Amino acid sequence: MNTVEIKNLTKAFGKITALDSLSLNIEKGKITGLMGADGAGKTTLLRTIIGLLVPDKGEILTLGFNPVTQKDELTPLIGYMPQKFGLYEDLTVIENLTLYADLKNVPHEFEKMLEFTKLAPFQDRLAGALSGGMKQKLGLACTLLGNPEFLLLDEPSVGVDPISRRDLMQMVREMINPETTVLWSTAYLDEAHSFDTAVVIDKGRVIYEGKPHDLGATAQEFEDKVIDLMGGYKQEVSQIAENYTLLKDIKDCTVEADNLEKKYGNFYAVKNNSFCIQKGEIFGLLGPNGAGKSTSFKMMCGLTKPTNGTARIMGIDITKDPEKARSNLGYMAQKFSLYGSLTVRENLEFFASAYGIKFKNRASKVQEIIEVFGLKEYADQKSEELPLGLKQRLSMACALIHNPPVLFLDEPTSGVDVLTRRDFWNHITSLAKKGVTILVTTHFMDEAEYCDRISLFYHGETIALGTPQELKNKARAKTMEETFITLIKESEKE
Repeated sequence: MNTVEIKNLTKAFGKITALDSLSLNIEKGKITGLMGADGAGKTTLLRTIIGLLVPDKGEILTLGFNPVTQKDELTPLIGYMPQKFGLYEDLTVIENLTLYADLKNVPHEFEKMLEFTKLAPFQDRLAGALSGGMKQKLGLACTLLGNPEFLLLDEPSVGVDPISRRDLMQMVREMINPETTVLWSTAYLDEAHSFDTAVVIDKGRVIYEGKPHDLGATAQEFEDKVIDLMGGYKQEVSQIAENYTLLKDIKDCTVEADNLEKKYGNFYAVKNNSFCIQKGEIFGLLGPNGAGKSTSFKMMCGLTKPTNGTARIMGIDITKDPEKARSNLGYMAQKFSLYGSLTVRENLEFFASAYGIKFKNRASKVQEIIEVFGLKEYADQKSEELPLGLKQRLSMACALIHNPPVLFLDEPTSGVDVLTRRDFWNHITSLAKKGVTILVTTHFMDEAEYCDRISLFYHGETIALGTPQELKNKARAKTMEETFITLIKESEKE
């Protein structure tokens, strides 16, 4: 029996075809993973299934209802968590749960939910003050209220650390009725084996539908097979790195943290953080949401003043001369921080100007970046209208436009598709070979393997430091995901 039956579904937005004659059945009582590139059509498909969008062509039945003509009958049976779930950030955890319970007309019975999500100690904390993982758990808890027959989750794990991602899946599996159908969309292909069924879509079409193990026995094998189905990935020479010109007299210890601390009241967001990153080194900062990674980033590039200690970029103290230190730095923030009302080209022109690129060189540099990052067809589109993956591409392009000797990347590939991820890392590793020093955070554990060294961060402190292999040896683990989880849990015991 199927919860959803779709035949030849087509949906276009102007010249862009989001769903291209797509056919798909979603089995009742199963957890189906809807996987694919950002912009592949995942969100459009989810919204069409529940009647928020009207298809141009094709047939669709959801729980036996036509989602367009019978939306009123369908909606009470649905639990939908969009990408930007509507938590009220100025309300507390318990106030959000109460509000959603009232909207769904269900009892205020939250004890089990709060205990399972580990949000019980934080009931009176404002939702806006929660870490990324905790926000997603609260959003999922609100969506689960009322025991919906059909649960649709649009990228619930984007930007969330591996432990929280496992927690979210466990929460879904243990807190839903066995008859409930779940459709979970994600850009993380390494999540495939946690689903009963994997559906991979590309350019609005289904390119794989079946059991995850039938395509690949491991996460890496699954990813490689999906790339093959998408036409394959050919690694090319990074033109960004080829055209990069660096200062010759760069000291070996390019980036230094010297007993960096950040304290809010009695709470240490970062404590005794010290390290030295060598010229041309890729240094990974890993840790759960709320561990202090982004706070460290902000202190090291002068956006937040340390309580104690300092950071030096190219030997320049960030607290004494932040402007000069930052001129050597390209920074890509975790959340899209460009100008939404400006077009792609206008954002690049603005940053080129802000970073001091001479007017006569500006146009050619902007055009080069647009072509290298595959932004040509979006050059005149407002950046706020771009899909997440393209926003990330644009953010990275803006950070690189002035050829900085130091690059800070805060979750640069969060939410982007597998081919774009490989392109990003081709650029990153090629830049490092040219001598660019790179500090990066990521929640993709396979990406940690690209790092020369990793600092595993927890509760504001470094709990392990070394090469990926040294950390795997320490955790007696085969993969970086196992290493991450093992070392964090061992630290909790201590």
